[in-house]
Amino acid sequence: MITNYSDYCIICGHPASDIHHLVFGFSKRKLADADELTAPLCHEHHELMHNKRDFAACSQIMGQLLYERNKCAEGYTVDAARDSFRIRYGKSYL
Repeated sequence: MITNYSDYCIICGHPASDIHHLVFGFSKRKLADADELTAPLCHEHHELMHNKRDFAACSQIMGQLLYERNKCAEGYTVDAARDSFRIRYGKSYL
């Protein structure tokens, strides 16, 4: 029985070897850590996330949506959550 989903790749379900920052790039990794915008991946899928444009774009969109969802849970409106992401990360991926 799986007790900790963070031990498994979110794409294929194999054991995770890497933690992927959903929003990445210059100085964004630390922000992603602080905002818990990370996902467990196997090494193969982690490489794809960084080396394939479509995978990278999906990752960044997922990170923004997760950030916005978390802000909405804190009481932000959708527009305010999106503005907060733009201010914090310097751009919007949507």
